[in-house]
Amino acid sequence: MTEPYKTIRYDRSGDIGHLTLARPDKRNAQSPLMWEELVRLGSELLGDETLRCLVVAGEGPTFSAGIDLVEGLAKIQADLAERTGHEDRIAMGLQVAGTFGWIPELGCASVAAVRGHAYGAGLQLALACDFRIFAQDAKVGLVETRYGLLPDMGATVRLPRIVGESRARELILLGEVVDAAEALRIGLANRVVADEDLDAAADELARRLAGQPPIAVRGARRALDAAWHSDPERSLRLALEGQISCLESDDFREARLAMVERRSPQWHGR
Repeated sequence: MTEPYKTIRYDRSGDIGHLTLARPDKRNAQSPLMWEELVRLGSELLGDETLRCLVVAGEGPTFSAGIDLVEGLAKIQADLAERTGHEDRIAMGLQVAGTFGWIPELGCASVAAVRGHAYGAGLQLALACDFRIFAQDAKVGLVETRYGLLPDMGATVRLPRIVGESRARELILLGEVVDAAEALRIGLANRVVADEDLDAAADELARRLAGQPPIAVRGARRALDAAWHSDPERSLRLALEGQISCLESDDFREARLAMVERRSPQWHGR
């Protein structure tokens, strides 16, 4: 029997999964135990071909205040002290940096529902998702430079892709905090809603994404990622490979039949 989670919750509603950071008394600050549990959840979800969308949120008024400065940084410093070689330390850092790196690797899209604060690692978690919906009161920032540090859990890769390199340099090098309106203006937020409407808005987008053809969504996401991380040729090749999979799928045959019968198609992901 799988040991229950202590710092996160995972619930399933039909084909939509809900991941909730569950340390509201600590503003959902990320502790070593939370990192371990996020990695464990990721190993379970990566093989779940029935999952059609993942919604990520925080319990209470805060999405995530970032790394727990007491437990998280202390653990990192202690672990680094035990490592003697440079490559050994890099390997440890990569392990921490990959805590939620599995989210972009899912076979489905993901939505971050951000309310309150998302600072440091909290914002980096939201950046790992395909979409970000902000409550009007949200404030976010990569504030690591305030502590003499830098963001090392994916923001240096993902943020320039989302807001452009120039704005990403401002946010990262200056440690700027921006509100929801500014986040929407620069493309960091996909949309902004009233605080009381955040959960409903995230669920509505999740339902729309879950209603899309899963093989097509999976192939398109892979091609989009390759365009950024690899090169245009790799992206085009993956798009073509994905298109061939779509053309050979039962879902494509269902789409054609549904068009003839003038009804909505029923996707099965095969």
